[in-house]
Amino acid sequence: MSYCKQEGLILANGDINWNCPCLGGMASGPCGSQFKEAFSCFHYSKEELKGSDCIDNFRGMQECMQKYPELYPQEEDKESSSEAESNSASGSAAPTEGSASPPEN
Repeated sequence: MSYCKQEGLILANGDINWNCPCLGGMASGPCGSQFKEAFSCFHYSKEELKGSDCIDNFRGMQECMQKYPELYPQEEDKESSSEAESNSASGSAAPTEGSASPPEN
């Protein structure tokens, strides 16, 4: 375990440390190979917009993860359930479709 902490995500030779605890076990499990393909593609990408050549890899990983929602909960699901709980607890209304939002940068 201390080896992983010393090495970090990227090893001294530039390779990916698939055993790094920072990956949260994503490199193993039912979608581990798809994760490794997508992450490797991004890490080694030489495109000006890094990772722009990896869209198909990330799409494959996402499709796999959607088959296992109990193992890979979607961020939107977490946020919407937390938002709903906080809105009901505070009594505030959720923003409506026509409400103004800050411009994206």
